[in-house]
Amino acid sequence: MASILAWALAQFFKIISWAFVSRELNFKRLVEPGGMPSSHSAFVTSLSTGIGLREGFGSTMFALAAVFAVIVMYDAAGVRRAAGRQARVLNAMIEDLNRRELHPERLRELLGHTPFEVLVGALLGIVIALWRV
Repeated sequence: MASILAWALAQFFKIISWAFVSRELNFKRLVEPGGMPSSHSAFVTSLSTGIGLREGFGSTMFALAAVFAVIVMYDAAGVRRAAGRQARVLNAMIEDLNRRELHPERLRELLGHTPFEVLVGALLGIVIALWRV
């Protein structure tokens, strides 16, 4: 339950942080990838912290959960962020092609997270797990 709460709070905070930066309320942020804080990081760190508190930080289950969390956070800040950058470049190319009316579709650019967004999500997950477990 702590992991689900951490994920839900991170998703809620995405709406708040988006509204603060852009000065507009956008409820689509609840289901869109990327943004501050990383709900993936909040979820997996809450999960691994909860397992550590219940099973022990020296347990095999905690080790497995911690490795899983690191992989998810690396993916969020690395691979998915790089895919978002590539989408930005491709969208610029598409806009150039659109001037010739060839391709109207845009790719989603906000896919991953900055390392700071991942860190904030991870800290949120740990705090929620410590509070709920």
